[in-house]
Amino acid sequence: MRWTFIDSGRNSGKYNMDFDIFLSQQCTDEQAFFRLYRWEPYTISIGANQNFEEIDIVKANNDNIDVVKRPTGGRAILHAEELTYSIVIPISYGLNAQEVYNKVSSTLSKSLGSYDSKLKSVELESQQPDFRHQLTQSSGVLCFASTAKNEVKYNGKKLIGSAQRKMDSVILQHGSILCGKYHAKLPHYLSDKSLVGKLLDELESKTIEISTILKQDVNYSKLSEIILSTFETEWNIIFDRDDHLIKNEFEKSNLLIHETA
Repeated sequence: MRWTFIDSGRNSGKYNMDFDIFLSQQCTDEQAFFRLYRWEPYTISIGANQNFEEIDIVKANNDNIDVVKRPTGGRAILHAEELTYSIVIPISYGLNAQEVYNKVSSTLSKSLGSYDSKLKSVELESQQPDFRHQLTQSSGVLCFASTAKNEVKYNGKKLIGSAQRKMDSVILQHGSILCGKYHAKLPHYLSDKSLVGKLLDELESKTIEISTILKQDVNYSKLSEIILSTFETEWNIIFDRDDHLIKNEFEKSNLLIHETA
């Protein structure tokens, strides 16, 4: 099995979601991918089953914030001061979807503990919430208003949110590692303005960020390297870091789609 690591840097919301889909199409029984990326401009992503009408697109555009739909489920996220990961792995690898989810969360937890000893107390959520009930609540539009089983939390507050989807013979999973507080501005960009105050309070009470815990800005380069080395140890792999070919193939395919559209 060849594991390719891709550092795609900062890109638009559409670029990031298209890249994850492209990787799922390139994944084979002998190829898996792991990617770390960020967002420029900041982007609101909604889950595959959400409607764009839930977001105030005009305000987002005026504030130079992208709005995109994810190929995975879950609810709305404002991607801003975060490090985002995606993993694309064939089902033939031998792990089912839940096992992939659990192993990724466990690996990320160990990575955070290696980044700073204050983060060694992060833990995985042990209970699965009643999502059907939560979707009927005002906070149901927000991904970070609830913590799913095996998502990473700190002192009871959600620190990493992840979403997953089976795509043919491949599992795609991606998630947000909260580094700064900007994500909590999401309620301002909902169409229903009557919920803003309540949802701001809810995010404040249910989420936390690395910078808040450590009382200092995150060193993204250091965090990325620690995540990679921890993955190699925990998954018993060595990443191929020569990612130029796959990035070039993606950008060529994306350009072709736009030219023929």
